[in-house]
Amino acid sequence: MTTFLKGSLLLIVASFLGECVEFLMNMVLASELGERGLGLYMSILPTVFLIVLLASFELPISLSKFIAERDLQYHRSMLQYTIRLTVIITIFFLLLLSIVLPLLPVFDDYHPLFKWLIIVLVPLISFSSVARGYFMGKQQMGKIAAANFFRKFVQLGLLVFLFQLFEFDSDTSILIAFFAFVGSEIVITFYLLHMFYVQFQQLKRKPYKRLGNSTLRKSLLSVSIPTTSIRIFDSLTHAIQPFLIKAALVKSGLSVAAATEMFGLLAGVAMTIGFFPAFIAHSLLVVLIPTVSQLNAEQNMERLRSLLKKVVGFTFLYGIPASFVFYFYGEPLTELFLQSDTATRYLQILIPYFLLHFFLIPLQAYLIGMGLLKDAFIHNIWGTAVSFLLIYLLGSFSELQMDGVIIGMNTGTMLICLMHYVTVCKKIGISSLSLRPLADSRYF
Repeated sequence: MTTFLKGSLLLIVASFLGECVEFLMNMVLASELGERGLGLYMSILPTVFLIVLLASFELPISLSKFIAERDLQYHRSMLQYTIRLTVIITIFFLLLLSIVLPLLPVFDDYHPLFKWLIIVLVPLISFSSVARGYFMGKQQMGKIAAANFFRKFVQLGLLVFLFQLFEFDSDTSILIAFFAFVGSEIVITFYLLHMFYVQFQQLKRKPYKRLGNSTLRKSLLSVSIPTTSIRIFDSLTHAIQPFLIKAALVKSGLSVAAATEMFGLLAGVAMTIGFFPAFIAHSLLVVLIPTVSQLNAEQNMERLRSLLKKVVGFTFLYGIPASFVFYFYGEPLTELFLQSDTATRYLQILIPYFLLHFFLIPLQAYLIGMGLLKDAFIHNIWGTAVSFLLIYLLGSFSELQMDGVIIGMNTGTMLICLMHYVTVCKKIGISSLSLRPLADSRYF
């Protein structure tokens, strides 16, 4: 558990610094892009992240799980197979995106070069995913933490440098903002690949056993395919959500421009502030997946129960105070971005959404580590279906508008979180109400 605590603390500290940098970065974006530009930028990001997800094929998750569960002598064989698979995936997606992206109407409102920057991003994400997965599995969280922090630091530096040095029109400003994102990814990819190369050379000098391609493929794809399916579903829903929200707001009587501005306040201001403490949850997820995978492989239910209690308790420890800060200090926080009482109200109404996500993220790590990917997928489908239905129905009412949208978001997240929690508790034989072990022997 010492390794878990050290890795968690290291990632949390580095992620905190990274979130501080990202907070400043979003302030720069809000200032330079304005409400409309920020709305357009935030609207397209989920689509970009969906493409990034497909390029990574969730290799960090599947590879880290394999590395954590298997002996060192099998690591080289898996890495060689993973690298070959990554080359194939990268070539496939580069060809596919070169044909498809120019035809997608979703990019019509953006600079013509925007879609080509996405194509540049594909090989960067694909190959850095291999390095991330290996370092996660070996629980070398220092390298992951450094990469996460410096990526945001480089991105902020590029944004400040370019916007201070030049004047851009609205469309070009959005392009420059995304260029800074891609530029930072280039720097970090070179860093990760260099560190990975050094370790791979050391691994070549270790005792080595070769596994068959069928075994390697099954080990990798049995996690990558369902995990990618879950993430694809999440990314698709996040890509659709901005347009669904804006459609509901337009139906309620708002103009398209007003709906875009309101979404910009929601995603670019309220959600940026509200998700600030989520760096702790994401840090726990990175460390939990290999830890839970190893404990589950050993059938060490006692340590799994103890770890869950610590994770839940720690999440309460930072989640509740953060919620109070959002409620009582929402106005000065949102004024760091824009002078808007509307953004303050959005932040306050979204408090259940943020707090539940702080619990949901590590719970999902538990499900992945224990191989309950099907359950996680079903939970996401049900929660998202309920959320989208309420977003459109309630958001369409002229009396509610964005308040109705937020009610739908809160409800969907609550449903997913509860289903995740009950499933994890049942799997490890612990009461979901008291967190005490169940007496029924079939759970042991």
